[in-house]
Amino acid sequence: MNDDGDSPAAAGDRLNVGRINGLYGVAGWMRVYSHTEPRAGILEYSPWYLERAGTCRPYRVAEGRVHGKGIVVRLDGVADREQARALLGSDISVERRQLPPLPEGEFYWVDLLGLEVVTVTGVVLGAVADFIETGANDVLVVRGDREHLVPYLPDRVVTAVDRAAGRITVDWDPDF
Repeated sequence: MNDDGDSPAAAGDRLNVGRINGLYGVAGWMRVYSHTEPRAGILEYSPWYLERAGTCRPYRVAEGRVHGKGIVVRLDGVADREQARALLGSDISVERRQLPPLPEGEFYWVDLLGLEVVTVTGVVLGAVADFIETGANDVLVVRGDREHLVPYLPDRVVTAVDRAAGRITVDWDPDF
C-alpha cells in the first residue's frame, strides 16, 4: 500500500474509473480496463483507490502506458506477478477532487445516474440507470414502468438538467 499522505476520501467521494483485469509479464505489471475517455486518461490520476472484497487501499501509479488497445500499469509496491495477482478484479476509483472541472452544462455520467427523468409535459419516465455510447451521441437508459432509451442531445431532447432537484427534463414521447 502506498498512501499519498492524505487520508482517503469517503467512498461517496470516489468515482469508479476502471478495473484491474489481467496480468502483464512477471514484474508486477497489470492490464487495466479504463472507463475514462480517452482510455489512457486513467493514467493521469494518482493515487488510485483499489477496491476489492470490501477493502479499499490507495496506490500510486509508478508507470503506465497504452499497450495495443489496452492499458498496462505498474503500481508502487507491486513488484512481482504474485503481488499483482492479488489485485486482480479490483475496481479502480479516484477522488472526485482529482477530476478536472467541466464547463457549464456538461456533466460526468456518474452525476446523472439515479436522476429522475420527466418529459416537458410532466410524465415521469423513470430514473437514469445506465448510459450507452453510440458514437453519434450518448443515450440515457431510463428505467421506470418500462425502459426508455433517450438520446442525450442537450437543447434538442434534454432540455434541462437540475442536479439539485434530482431531475432531467426531456422533450420525448413517453410511448417511444
